[in-house]
Amino acid sequence: MGKLQDKIALVTGGSRGIGKAIAMRLAKEGAKVVVTATTKAGADKAADEIRQTSGQAVGFEVNIVDAKQVETLIKGTVDQFGALHILVNNAGITRDNLVMRMNDEDWNAVIATNLTGTFNCIRAASKIMMKQRAGKIINITSVVALMGNKGQANYCAAKAGVIGLTKSVARELASRNVQINAVAPGFIATDMTAVLPEAAKTAMLQAIPLEKMGAPEDVASVVAFLASPDSDYITGQVFNVDGGMVMA
Repeated sequence: MGKLQDKIALVTGGSRGIGKAIAMRLAKEGAKVVVTATTKAGADKAADEIRQTSGQAVGFEVNIVDAKQVETLIKGTVDQFGALHILVNNAGITRDNLVMRMNDEDWNAVIATNLTGTFNCIRAASKIMMKQRAGKIINITSVVALMGNKGQANYCAAKAGVIGLTKSVARELASRNVQINAVAPGFIATDMTAVLPEAAKTAMLQAIPLEKMGAPEDVASVVAFLASPDSDYITGQVFNVDGGMVMA
């Protein structure tokens, strides 16, 4: 029996990459998992893959920027499963460009999805968790929120905002036995990093003391810990999963 047996977990952006690995790991630990994606096909495919490994899962098509859609998602989760114990805010986008060339649309889109979308999900889920007097919220940020990165002013700002949001809400909900933490992945091997030029990959590897990229499963392992009772005395923290890139 896994450490999350019969827990209800919601993973946003769980159809691929890190989000998919997280959803699969939480299901392996015994949780019933709700997976969201921006398309119904993507959400259903991820849920099907979890069910094929003997897990329990359902997919929802949701745009987390839309607060009403998020409210419907949370209500649908509770209506179907009776509770919500774990929320993983993983959904995010990138629109990279140098700051002098970044247009309003690309700035606003990244802030809206990565920061406001995370806020929407926390606000809706916290109402349920406060009534339960129990809950775990794990926000996926990034090491670039701590160190900055050329061409990613919008992404770095949004992910840094997620860290501040994590710490603020952790203080607000601590008295209701809701723990909120953030996980900051470094250079993780996903579809997004696979398309980077080899020169960029080499430069990144040189900045990693462990001299290798991480796997989505490395991030999922930390999330599974934070979602479990093992982390009951931990809140408001940021966990870097980066091979040692950021040591501060």
